[in-house]
Amino acid sequence: MHVHLLAALAVVFPMTPTPYSPPALADRVSGAAVKKHLEALQSIATAAGGNRAAGTRGYEASADYVIEQLRQAGYQVRSQVFTFPYFRESSPPVLRTGGSSHLVSTLKYSGSGDVRGTATPVPGQGCAVGDYRTVARGSVALVQRGTCSFEDKARLAQSAGAGAMILVNNDGEPPHATLEKPGVRIPVVAVGRSTGSRVSGRQVRVRVKAESGSRTTRNVFAETQGGDPNRVVMLGAHLDSVQEGPGINDNGSGAGALLEIARQLAATSARTSNGQVAPLGTAVSNRVRFAWWGAEELGLLGSKHYVQHLSSAEKKSIALYLNFDMIASKNFTYGIYDGDDSDKDGAGPGPEGSGAIEKAFQDFYRKRGLPFTGTDFTGRSDYGPFIEAGIPAGGLFTGSETVKTPAEARLFGGTAGVAKDACYHKSCDTITNINDTALDVNSDAIATVLSKFATRLPRRR
Repeated sequence: MHVHLLAALAVVFPMTPTPYSPPALADRVSGAAVKKHLEALQSIATAAGGNRAAGTRGYEASADYVIEQLRQAGYQVRSQVFTFPYFRESSPPVLRTGGSSHLVSTLKYSGSGDVRGTATPVPGQGCAVGDYRTVARGSVALVQRGTCSFEDKARLAQSAGAGAMILVNNDGEPPHATLEKPGVRIPVVAVGRSTGSRVSGRQVRVRVKAESGSRTTRNVFAETQGGDPNRVVMLGAHLDSVQEGPGINDNGSGAGALLEIARQLAATSARTSNGQVAPLGTAVSNRVRFAWWGAEELGLLGSKHYVQHLSSAEKKSIALYLNFDMIASKNFTYGIYDGDDSDKDGAGPGPEGSGAIEKAFQDFYRKRGLPFTGTDFTGRSDYGPFIEAGIPAGGLFTGSETVKTPAEARLFGGTAGVAKDACYHKSCDTITNINDTALDVNSDAIATVLSKFATRLPRRR
């Protein structure tokens, strides 16, 4: 039932002597082989303190593993290094008055420190230098939310000599807020309105333990030597995890599947009748490019960087982009990105050609006698920058924190009323958080659809 990667090799790439037609790519790809890559990523995370987040040794080791596997398969591998803002708290923030602790949140990109001083109310909105006249050096500036950015307030407090800043929210809960970028050196925390009133004028202790600054990370690319470079079929999966865990489903599953498919695609390079191996990737008529993205968990930073630095001609050469982010959720559904917006749910359709990508995946599940469902282009994964650039996109997604409905449980099995991935962005997203059936089926789906588009692009009006 698989689509053969090389339906008409001799016609597309005539060679003398006549090349040997390899078996279907999907026949060569197994969930068990993909699982071995996931086990390697788990070992990397364990050795690196529990995660593979961008800017950490866990991510660098993950990228090195992918690169080594690709080079062994015969690819010339390229890395794209970029800088990104980094922030990580090593312990929860502290706000105390005497023996009492208060509910508090740290503003992202806060500085680190342990400060004791008087919580000094800043008049007005704290958006002008003059507002900080009453703030003594080393005291804690107590600043109301409003008018200007949190970053502006923090920088003004820091310039006035404050040892820390407490941002007072307009309602009862401390906001989850950001200073937008690294650079503020003092601790900056936030509290609810009533807490602000209770600490005003009192001796307080503010403690933040965090790392904030700029770091570098990298995207990793490999592509076939054969195929038209002006007709690129691109596949991508993010390689980084969140800081909370090893990220074996999110997104070791997608990254591992692409790695194994890339390896097997290299192994299907055409052989001449005397057994010599032709150049890598001669079994495709369209160039195939694989990407492993860095810093997706920080806002799709790797894929955004890549697309933003493409020339107009390079963008035009990418015929379509296929994205694979979480393809083996424990309580899965077989979700296909809704390229033509036939579900009329959420975002509109993708660029022209996205519907044909959706249909290609639908055809795979139909031929297997398997159910499938549409999933919306929410913009939460690396297809986003490609869609914004007008490039047709599609792919697979088996679900994250959303709860499986009774109707989905009847269709796909599993447990209704439970998240599709109960370990999403948690420390329990380990090798035990993988559904082997979904991993195997979806790896075949990716290989099958790649086989189709590597030799024949979808029609566009």
